[in-house]
Amino acid sequence: MKKLIIALATIMVTAVAYGQGTVQLNNRITGTVDARVLLPDGSGAGAGYTAQLWGGASAGSLAALSPSTTFRTSSAAAQGYVNAVEVSVPGVGVGGTASLQLRAFDGADFGSSLTKGSSDTISVVLGGGNLPPAALAGLSGFTLTAIPEPSTIALGVLGLAAFMVRRRK
Repeated sequence: MKKLIIALATIMVTAVAYGQGTVQLNNRITGTVDARVLLPDGSGAGAGYTAQLWGGASAGSLAALSPSTTFRTSSAAAQGYVNAVEVSVPGVGVGGTASLQLRAFDGADFGSSLTKGSSDTISVVLGGGNLPPAALAGLSGFTLTAIPEPSTIALGVLGLAAFMVRRRK
């Protein structure tokens, strides 16, 4: 009896994995997509930058997807293009449509990064199972935005507080 339960559990896990939709996170596929990620100075994102897909079943509910990846660093021409990885989109099966957005950033995560940016959201029919992973056709390049350092903002607030104290005296 114990062997039968283990065998059934294995079959159920395999069936769930088979139906999971996937996408190829690659922003340069000759003839399909060329969406270079540029820094504010016009150079391509490279060492120290991370690319991550955000996605879901609808554009209103995008979540961070794993794995994330890094950018190519072999030459200046290669920078701005990611090291390709296959990404699963939870809740969207093979042949289902997912809303996806490419985000790029430096630092530990997108939210706290000083230089970051995101592409427009696109809809992609996912591959998986016996189908090849979908490519990000329709994705266009974008420029990362430099966010002011928090110390600059803090100094501005301190300067205002000092001015207010002086006026009271």
